[in-house]
Amino acid sequence: MTTKVPVWAKALGSVQSALIWEFPGKKTIKVAWSVNLHKIITLFLVLGMMFWFDNFTTGAWIYLAIHGIYGYCWLIKDLGFRDHRLEAKTSIGGAVMLYIVLIGWYWVIPYIFISQRVVPTNIELFIAVYLHTLGVVTTIAADCQRHFSLKYRKGLITDGMFKYTRNPNYLGEIMIYSSFAFLASHWIAWAVVAYATLSTFFPNMYNKDASISRHPGWQEYSTQSGLLVPWGLLNIRALRDIFGKSQLNYKPE
Repeated sequence: MTTKVPVWAKALGSVQSALIWEFPGKKTIKVAWSVNLHKIITLFLVLGMMFWFDNFTTGAWIYLAIHGIYGYCWLIKDLGFRDHRLEAKTSIGGAVMLYIVLIGWYWVIPYIFISQRVVPTNIELFIAVYLHTLGVVTTIAADCQRHFSLKYRKGLITDGMFKYTRNPNYLGEIMIYSSFAFLASHWIAWAVVAYATLSTFFPNMYNKDASISRHPGWQEYSTQSGLLVPWGLLNIRALRDIFGKSQLNYKPE
């Protein structure tokens, strides 16, 4: 039986689709172009904020590194295995709405951090870099596995990055943007992350569930995997899968 999409998620998805993907006008711009432009200019925009507010603290440079360079990590990923959904075309108005409705809000976070001259502690810098690095690796590894798995074999992906969470790529993205909000240390920064998660990530996840639930093995897979959080990793069986039973049972002589 096909999984149903919650009414609220379906409604948000429809609104976003109408404002971006189906915006009136001739469809001449690939969505990927707009997204990639955002990734390219973020580094220079954040650097510009540093000059504007004369903020060249260690924290500001580290923020520039993790947020600015993430965009170029994305571009490398896009070059190797672009999400096929981003190949869709939209109108000029739709491309503008993409920034207004969604991705432009991400720039609010560095503005808060740099303009307010937030000074993170060394431990806070460590946590932000730690969370960001794990998020980037998780997102890229998941997108890579999905791309090449579906290229050569259609159907459910139930192993690797997708074994315990059905959306490791979104989990990684949430980790990435949470690292930025953590450094900004302001409720508005966290509101931006929450907005993206609730308005885009969750509707996409629920729509994906509805799409893949038609495949054989869905019931078993859905019980072993979480929608977003890999809860299954919290049991001993998962640890055996990752490290190997012999390693877990190893006893030094």
